[in-house]
Amino acid sequence: MQSYTIGQAARLLGVSPDTARRWADAGRVATHRDEGGRRLIDGRDLAAFSIEVAQSGTGEEDASYTSARNAFPGIVTAVKLGDVAAQVEIQAGPHRLVSLLTREAVEELGLEVGMQATARVKSTSVHIDRA
Repeated sequence: MQSYTIGQAARLLGVSPDTARRWADAGRVATHRDEGGRRLIDGRDLAAFSIEVAQSGTGEEDASYTSARNAFPGIVTAVKLGDVAAQVEIQAGPHRLVSLLTREAVEELGLEVGMQATARVKSTSVHIDRA
């Protein structure tokens, strides 16, 4: 399972590293330390927390999340596989994006809850790139 530093988590949540650090210090999201002493957040924990933050509206109001070149980097919060089709949800800061794609594409990308991914939007389509 992928883990994220406080700085990476902050970028994915659309907040400052200081805000993410305060949330971790307050126990709002669980952290652990790597061999080098850096605090890390497990991907699944960050995915669940990103949904909580987006729903509660506790992000930084002045933080802008841009769709420059129509790319939304974020964290995978849900993967629902059918026989042929799949649904992938990404939380990109305050934005929740949902893409319908083939099961084969999800499996080839190895998409799982908690991993980084980028939703790319073109007209009425959302394409998912693995980070």
